[in-house]
Order: sequence, then structure tokens, then C-alpha cells
Amino acid sequence: MAPGLFEKINTLISANLHGIVDRALQANSVQVMDEYIRQVETNLSDLEESTATVGGTVKTLKRKYEEFAATAEKLDRDIDTLVVKGKDDLAAAAQAELNTKQQLSQEYYTQWQEQDNQYQKMLDMRLKLEGRLTMIKQEREHLRSLIELAEAKKLTTKTVKSLNAFSNVGDEQISSLSDQIRQRLDQEDARLDMATSNLSEDIDAAVRGSEVERQLDERKRRLLGGAGGGTGAASTGDQSSSSSN
Repeated sequence: MAPGLFEKINTLISANLHGIVDRALQANSVQVMDEYIRQVETNLSDLEESTATVGGTVKTLKRKYEEFAATAEKLDRDIDTLVVKGKDDLAAAAQAELNTKQQLSQEYYTQWQEQDNQYQKMLDMRLKLEGRLTMIKQEREHLRSLIELAEAKKLTTKTVKSLNAFSNVGDEQISSLSDQIRQRLDQEDARLDMATSNLSEDIDAAVRGSEVERQLDERKRRLLGGAGGGTGAASTGDQSSSSSN
């Protein structure tokens, strides 16, 4: 994702929605909120496009890593066979090829992990930005009703004889609605923080689970002579070392 887009989205996510509502109230217009909504929708569209591109790259790098890792693992087994048969020349050539495959596999793995981290951050940013958009749209409607109420009050006061009493009631209604808007903003901010926290916990749990599975697969290969499943640049390297010994 381009640095400029990243900065814009962070600015929109961290924008003070209370301040936007206050400015709209002072201006007696929803235009300031409409401008914020327009910017969020535009940048959200750009973010979704960039996220899809990075997500595709993640899948490509993961597939490449798995292909090279599988090839390296097979080549490692073939070298064992060649050594047992006494074909040292072929085994040496295969070993050189194995070293290249392992290096490429590791490079693809590193790129895959880096891009996947970026991809997860972009998904998180999209989630937060969508939450902000939903929130500000809801409050825009509340504020529009509030402004209409204020305008209705100004018109009606011209024909109402008990001007002072009516004015006081209208002010109380407007003040109450303003407080309600701010309370809803606080609640939505809290919900967004909870959703983001849950997403981070899910990602961490998935990463930890994958690491445990990899460790168990490696242990199975060591104890059962390669019966365990799974592939990886690190495990291939261990098998290569055992073959050399």
C-alpha cells in the first residue's frame, strides 16, 4: 500500500468524531460530516483495492514457497538414495541443486511472511474505517433531525404567544439530543476497540497453532523416520544435515 494512502487512512481513523459533530452543530449544517463521509468512502475504496492486490501476492508467495519446499524435500530423499547406491557424482550434483532450492524456498518464505503481515494490517485498517463510516452516517441522521428541530423551533416561535416557555422547552430537547449523540459516539468507539482486540487475538491464536503443528511434525519426522506430515525450509535443512552425516 502506498505510504500516502496509509497516512490518509490513519488520519481518518484517528479523527475526533466528537469534534466533527461539534463543528456541524456550530455551523448548523451536516456539510462537515458529509465531507468526512466522502473522504472515508473514497479512501476505503482505494484500501480495498490495495488489500486485494496484497492478498493475491500473499497467496502467490505461499504457493511458491510450498512448491520449492516440496521439491527440496524430495531432492533430499533422492540424495540419500544416490549415496546408498554409491553414485557420489550424482549425489554431489543433487546436493548443489538442493542448496539452491532451499535458499529459494527460504526467500519465498520470508517474503510471504512479510506480505502476510502487511495484509493483516490492511484488513484491520479496513475494519476500523468501516466502523467509523457506519458510525458517522448514523450520527449524521441524528444531527440532521436535531437541526430540523432547531429550525422548526425558530419558525414556530414567531407565532407562539408564550415565547419564553416554548423556547425553554426547545432548548432542553436540543441539549438532550446533543448529549445522546455524544453518548452513542462513546459507545461505538468502545465497540470498535473490542472488535479490533478480538481480531488481534484470533490472529495470534492462529499463528501459535501453526507453530505447534510445525513442531509436532518435526518431532514425528525425527522419531518415526519421516512418517510425519508437513513441509518447510527448516525441516528440509535438518534432513539434509542427517544425509551428509
